[in-house]
Amino acid sequence: MESWNQTSTDEVRQHAPDGVNKRIDERVERCVRHMAEQERGEISRYLEKLEREWDLNRGVTVVGSALALMGLWLARRDGGRWRILGGVAAGLMLQHGLVGFGPLAELVRAVGGVRTRKEIDLEKFALKALRGDFERIPKADGGPLARANAALVAAQS
Repeated sequence: MESWNQTSTDEVRQHAPDGVNKRIDERVERCVRHMAEQERGEISRYLEKLEREWDLNRGVTVVGSALALMGLWLARRDGGRWRILGGVAAGLMLQHGLVGFGPLAELVRAVGGVRTRKEIDLEKFALKALRGDFERIPKADGGPLARANAALVAAQS
């Protein structure tokens, strides 16, 4: 199942290393395949967990803000040169906001495996399809693997 994730308009995926995207896609595949064998209640519980998952924008905001505050705090204690850290962090956050991607986002994604909102939503829709929220997923034909593949494809459309 190599090409199920067609989120080609996602700036983050376009600029992220292929290995990072592949690792995230494989994690989604494993989860959806596992959930294809679970009861409806278990899928619902996992969907609730996905609702609380932080996306990349939130991660960049938190990391960038923490770096900026740390720069200000260190500058207060050890001299003004630490303000540079705050300025760089603010600049990286601005770049991410304007362009949709930047070095800070790449770092957060590569180190933490943090996903974009589109990627999280893709997994949510695949799981909702497995749970029976959509009509296009076979109930039992082909087994769990076929259901997982159909759910991933349905989530893209």
